Amino acid sequence: MIKGLLGALMGAAIAVWGGSAAAQTKTILIGYELPLAGDSSHYGEVFRNAADIKLQEFKIAGGVPGADVVIRYEDSKNDAKEARNIAQLFVDDKSIVGVIGDFSSTASMAAAEIYAKAGMPQLSQTASHPDFVKISKWQFRNITTQTYEGAFNAGWMREKGVSNAAVVAIQNDWGLSAASNFADAFKAKGGRITSIEYFNPGTRDFRSILTKISRATPDAIYLCMFYEEGASFLQQRQQLSVTASVYGASSLYNEQLLKLAGPAADGLLLSSNFVPTNPAANVQTFVSEYKAKYGSVPDQFAAQAYDALGIMLVALKKVGPIVTRESLRDALAETKDYPGVTGVTTFDPETREPKKTVVHMTVSSEVFVAVE
Repeated sequence: MIKGLLGALMGAAIAVWGGSAAAQTKTILIGYELPLAGDSSHYGEVFRNAADIKLQEFKIAGGVPGADVVIRYEDSKNDAKEARNIAQLFVDDKSIVGVIGDFSSTASMAAAEIYAKAGMPQLSQTASHPDFVKISKWQFRNITTQTYEGAFNAGWMREKGVSNAAVVAIQNDWGLSAASNFADAFKAKGGRITSIEYFNPGTRDFRSILTKISRATPDAIYLCMFYEEGASFLQQRQQLSVTASVYGASSLYNEQLLKLAGPAADGLLLSSNFVPTNPAANVQTFVSEYKAKYGSVPDQFAAQAYDALGIMLVALKKVGPIVTRESLRDALAETKDYPGVTGVTTFDPETREPKKTVVHMTVSSEVFVAVE
């Protein structure tokens, strides 16, 4: 009887201890809206790949004491309507304290309206439209704006002697912003824009645009597009023997561009804030882990997602394990000198814009290389 009583007491004690330990382990949920289907699914896949690596690293390093951080992924298809639906879904889930995403400025800004109204911190890894963070105090990004990148590339082109340039841009919020910001900066630096040509998303035939802009004989063509369109443009430029040099926004920096365009990509000049050959320890650790797990070198988009989640995780650890949407927003706003693979990131205390730098890149023998 005594043995039975002791056994019962021990069992009760274990149950109480176990229940207490479970009660002390809180789940912190992060929402991630990203395109996992449709034309932009490749970007969503690399975002998720990089985020999974960063989250695992964070947990191995100790994570948030007393809490388990979990990511909830939802497919937006890079569509504004879907992005808004997901935003409402995340807002209604009281366990979600912060959100990463979306991919394009159009989808990110559509969702931002809902996050702003509800008071949900939103950090986009790629929304570079200047107006994104102006929507409310709840929006953040860890990528430079097209205001900055456009001026950076315009200055580079003028330094290289480009006097006249044509612009070809995708017709969406991001493309309109990228084209206008570059054109304004190029003209401010004494250059002349021969024309700005827009095309609908999904376009693959650029021969009429190439023929039209070539009539004005620009020294260079500036591309505001992604690798899918960029590969087609570069191939058709080669086929039509258009000799103007080609520059582009960082959106073109993707290994898929090289695979699709082949030798036609050689000579392309562009900007980027991530170089996988950078010898920095954190960059090489990320590249090695990504290659080992997914069999490819991470691109700028993977690096942006890796750093975006890293920034949010640091903020979570700062205020956890009891986290509110307001406390997470305030911690994000205090981000300073985050040592990411895309460079050191600090959010401006007034505008919440990231202070970062970009570098010059080119394609040589079908390989991206950094240039001075």
